Amino acid sequence: MTPPVVLTIAGSDSGGGAGIQADLKTFAALGAYGTSALTAITAQNTLGVTAIHPIPADIVAAQLDAVLSDLPVAAVKVGMIADPAVAKVLAERAADLPNLVVDPVLVATSGSRLGEASIVSVLLPYATVVTPNRAEAGALVGQRVETASEMAAAAAALAGLGPRAVVVTGSELAVDVLWHDGAASELRGEPVPTVNNHGSGCTFSSAVAVRLAAGDSVPDAVAAAKRYVTGALRGGASWRLGAGPGPLDHFWA
Repeated sequence: MTPPVVLTIAGSDSGGGAGIQADLKTFAALGAYGTSALTAITAQNTLGVTAIHPIPADIVAAQLDAVLSDLPVAAVKVGMIADPAVAKVLAERAADLPNLVVDPVLVATSGSRLGEASIVSVLLPYATVVTPNRAEAGALVGQRVETASEMAAAAAALAGLGPRAVVVTGSELAVDVLWHDGAASELRGEPVPTVNNHGSGCTFSSAVAVRLAAGDSVPDAVAAAKRYVTGALRGGASWRLGAGPGPLDHFWA
């Protein structure tokens, strides 16, 4: 059977744990055919980001045109966008980006800044699902986001900017908040005691995109993605790759 095609538009992580690399591994693990358009090249490892080279907007546009003109893309995940010109390119092509999942990558796990809230905000009106963690949600709405009630309030505020659904992630208790169809619901999972969480946000949003490409509803896609990430965190918990937070086991299943 021909697999669904999913496109990731994101930055490259030379350490392999996040970004394009995590996205493509997630697509493959969940049975999708992955395609990509690079927005930036980063020099990074488990300890942090040491350099960022943005890809010119016209080259990003050329990558998109090459993929979209030939392959039947069923869902799109957007990650790191460091250049407002690239955000403009994506907004102009929004009608050709089905099941758009926007992961507002603003700060890496190591603390390195990778994007600006004002750039990401341009894409929110076109998104099917937006997947910020608590820190990113706080940056986008301009307030602290820590508790479940604050996560729900932030999700509602972001939903007012246009996306069909918002998932705020990042609770130490494995409680995420989904805003969908005008209401908030809590998604409870099993906490995984591990420091190896590099790329967990990229992996989650990519898994949501795969499930949307397969025809799942938004709530079902989000729930499936949460289960997948929990398994990937558990699978890589004992790994010792690098001196900082390590990657997930994308092929745990």
